[in-house]
Amino acid sequence: MRAQPNFSRWLITPFALLGLASCSNQDARNALAPNTQSAQILAGDPSATRTITIPFDASNFENGVQNDYFPLVPGTVYSYRQETPEGLETGTVEVTRKTKTIVGVTTFVVHDRVFLEGVLKEDTFDWYAPDKDGNVWYFGEDTREIATGSTAGSWEAGKAGAQAGIIMLAHPMVGDTYMQENSPGVVEDMARVKGLNETAAVPYGTFMGCIKTQEWTPLEPGDRAFKFYAPGIGTVMEEDNRGGGPVVLTGFSTP
Repeated sequence: MRAQPNFSRWLITPFALLGLASCSNQDARNALAPNTQSAQILAGDPSATRTITIPFDASNFENGVQNDYFPLVPGTVYSYRQETPEGLETGTVEVTRKTKTIVGVTTFVVHDRVFLEGVLKEDTFDWYAPDKDGNVWYFGEDTREIATGSTAGSWEAGKAGAQAGIIMLAHPMVGDTYMQENSPGVVEDMARVKGLNETAAVPYGTFMGCIKTQEWTPLEPGDRAFKFYAPGIGTVMEEDNRGGGPVVLTGFSTP
């Protein structure tokens, strides 16, 4: 749910459960630590921001490195819920064993389904891949609203001017700003890192040491969402300002 009105933007791609009481992982923190120069720049000005632009090169995805905050492990399924003005919405996100080649990159296919009071509301396939440095790229989505048949919001890198975006940085720093979805006039979602040691309490447990991001799109001024990414698991909670309660993690299964 990357600052978009459709509820299917819940993607949580887990790797392994590290414990209900904590999602801290010192090895992961070290692996994703910023370089010394970047740390000094932002330490001098906590309100500083920097725009992150990474040149796309399909060859950089050979032997891609899993990102501990957004791992993609086929066969993993997570469950979520959100109280909305329309009723209870639940969702399942499965990292499937399928792949899709997009602009020369073999991507993971993630199946995301949203139900309103038990009835399928949205059905979406998302495409992601990590590069050799551990940045996770977003290559598009095929989404459909069941009631209307609308596919609004669907896009694919390499088509109609769309380009792959970044869903999670390998070395996030507070203030980092980057484009997540890049299909002009269709989706133009942005994200900014707000915290590197946050806590998120959800039905599945309380997670510490999480990355917090703020996400928005210039196509819908005023809309904001905050996501919490736990090391070793992925997104565990999302809060937004569009009404309803937060999207929270309620369960999972691993292969």
